[in-house]
Amino acid sequence: MTTRQSGTNASVTIYTDGGCIGNPGPGGWAAILIYGKHEKELTGRSSKTTNNRMELRAAIEALNTLNRPCRVELYTDSEYLRRGITEWVTGWQRNGWRTSNKQPVKNRDLWQKLVAAVERHAPAGGIIWRWTKGHAGDAYNERADVLANNAARTASLDDPIDLDTGL
Repeated sequence: MTTRQSGTNASVTIYTDGGCIGNPGPGGWAAILIYGKHEKELTGRSSKTTNNRMELRAAIEALNTLNRPCRVELYTDSEYLRRGITEWVTGWQRNGWRTSNKQPVKNRDLWQKLVAAVERHAPAGGIIWRWTKGHAGDAYNERADVLANNAARTASLDDPIDLDTGL
């Protein structure tokens, strides 16, 4: 998404969602990027994945779509995503990507990609992570849900597999 705003940092609002039919199973993710009067919808799918991976992938793809650092307000209905990036990731990094129980962090590959995407936007004001209750009438959250579910329903064996690499 092209973001131009002279004199100030661009500010973008993003709504994300991810889902799976079965867990693991065919999955889809979606993001809606809003910049001023402009909106852009992104989707992707996988032939076999998990819900959490699709939630992470939605945020990563949305943030990486922005062509320069921006202030971002990102809405998600996933506590796993929001709490993971705002509360847990610092400890995981400090502990060598191990949980407090000394177990390997699940989806480490995507968490590392998300950290890199977040860091890229820090010079412009960073990311504000917002939680919104799913299926509660927020129009953009509902739209992201529909897009993610449609992507999951159209996933085929020709689509890539996106499972935890166990790094």
